[in-house]
Amino acid sequence: MFQRSMEAPELPVEIITYIFSFLHVSDRKEASLVCRSWYEASQDYQFQKNVTFKLPACSSSLEVIRGLGKRSRCGLVISHLDGSSLSRALLMEVAMHLGPSLETLSLPGSSITESSLLDLLPHLTGLRKLDLRGLDSLFMSGAFLSREEHRHQVRKALEGLEELNLSDLRYLSDLSFNRLTGCTPRLRRLALSGCHIAFEFDPYRGCPVGPDSSALLSLRNLRRLLQQQASTVRALDLSRTSITPESLRTVAQVPGLALEELCLRGCKELSDHAVEVLCRHQPAIRSLDLSSCTELTSRAVQAVTSGLKGLQVLSLSRDWRVTDKGLAELMKLPSLQRLDLSECLHVSGAEMIKGLSSPPPRAQLESLSLRSCTYIRDIAIFSLSQLLGLSLRVLDLTSCVYLTDLSVRSIATYMPGLLVLRLGWCKEITDWGLLGMVEPTKECEPSTEKEDKGPSFTRTFGNMGFFQPPSLPFQEKPRLVTDEDLGAFREQMGASLLAIRGIQELDLSACSKITDSSITQVVRFPDLQRLSLSMLPEISDESLASVAFYCRSLTSLALNHCPQISDQGIARAAPLLPRLQHLQLACCDAVTDRSLSVLAKHCKRLQTLDISMCKDITITKVDFLQSQLPYLENVQCRFVGGADLTITL
Repeated sequence: MFQRSMEAPELPVEIITYIFSFLHVSDRKEASLVCRSWYEASQDYQFQKNVTFKLPACSSSLEVIRGLGKRSRCGLVISHLDGSSLSRALLMEVAMHLGPSLETLSLPGSSITESSLLDLLPHLTGLRKLDLRGLDSLFMSGAFLSREEHRHQVRKALEGLEELNLSDLRYLSDLSFNRLTGCTPRLRRLALSGCHIAFEFDPYRGCPVGPDSSALLSLRNLRRLLQQQASTVRALDLSRTSITPESLRTVAQVPGLALEELCLRGCKELSDHAVEVLCRHQPAIRSLDLSSCTELTSRAVQAVTSGLKGLQVLSLSRDWRVTDKGLAELMKLPSLQRLDLSECLHVSGAEMIKGLSSPPPRAQLESLSLRSCTYIRDIAIFSLSQLLGLSLRVLDLTSCVYLTDLSVRSIATYMPGLLVLRLGWCKEITDWGLLGMVEPTKECEPSTEKEDKGPSFTRTFGNMGFFQPPSLPFQEKPRLVTDEDLGAFREQMGASLLAIRGIQELDLSACSKITDSSITQVVRFPDLQRLSLSMLPEISDESLASVAFYCRSLTSLALNHCPQISDQGIARAAPLLPRLQHLQLACCDAVTDRSLSVLAKHCKRLQTLDISMCKDITITKVDFLQSQLPYLENVQCRFVGGADLTITL
């Protein structure tokens, strides 16, 4: 009997590689498991650039490290190393099997010994990035790299190192800092975030103390390093330090220093004048982070606009004294791509619109954050959607509490290229906005926005002497969507959220008026990876099943405080979400032990799980889940099993 062959023709590896170049990294990873030829195509050199592997300090990582030795180059993050024999064995395997092929090394949450690191570093001759953030155990004794032979070996290995992260080191001193940076003569990026730096130029007040103090890290020592390596250093991170305006001026005026990136996040003593001096002496800066510098005003924004003509990235988050003033001119910088104005409470967007409406050249923003800018209204988003529709890829409107369905329809209509959209805590958004329809009882023009006439009170004969507070807008429930409405939606779904076809992250947390009617119809994005539907009391298992069916690429899903999500929804969704890595189900009272059994069977890649305050889940089942899932690192299970919170707290 004739049997027709079902085998597909074998394509050359070059063609498969070319096809793979159009896939997202997660899709390419899945495709590499199909057959040997697809795996070989996925290992092409163009896909192996900047690949970093994250491993815990456990025995199973030993074999993984040996396997990585076959790669020409890679990066490595090993967490929670200590002084145990297993940790030493892991580092020796890295030295033996990776050695010159290792490009980046990070050791977060570790407390390794000096000897362990000194045995490793001489083998890493190809290292380009070293992250020693928070490794206090290395610097506590002050003896790290104290011997000349050790410094010679490390200097020979790290002469090509470009990036060094020394953030959050409590015991970093001039002496240890000089020893280490003396082994890295070609630094391009240096991070000292959160370090205790004495920003007085002479902290010893004239006492005869040499430059290699073992007591503290001083400004004069940092300035000396910048002078020595001014020709190579291009990025500096001094976030969360006590840097003063005078100290910043000292750093900015180092001869020959031409910074391109500067991070000063959380430096609360900086002044507008200091920013003016910085912009005058460092005009080559492309990325500037001034977030949480609470003394800065719009004068600093004007200094940035006039002094940094090539600026690409600017963060002013939590600079509460910044207003709209100066934003119009900022929007005229043609190279500006990313702007963070989150929690700038006095920004309304009017000046931004004015600047973007001016003749070219003007900014082509790719990322914009207006999180918690409570002065933002629909009229601003309606205008910004049209002005930035072609370029914007990331939009964060979290906690812009006065936005309504009009903003959602504007975004869906004019910003089809968005990759990230965050609308959490925008409580006025309803099903009608996601569906791209106008609620029959409301108008849709931004010019018809109601004016705030202040509070109003009523007093009648029945409640003489008592005032009733006015009802808040987010307490009003919209008219429910009917089957007839959904029929009309299917005929004209162009302006719905479905228009943003390539979206990868969506946050609708606490938009409490949203129900199954819209989630089941519009959350249908094949490329969606991160979704938050937390605190939506009206969604049920139907929404969860629909999301799982249409969004197969999900890696992160948040469903906290969704009381209608139950075991049935988890059972329907889990088999469709094999890529899921992060799941949040805190305070979902209808979720029980049966859901954990389903997750253990179908979600083998789960890394983090939050089931806090799920009263029908037992610790025994949590232990079973952890034994079944090899990648599960963190399970939040506070107050499970119906624990009495009043007694526990």
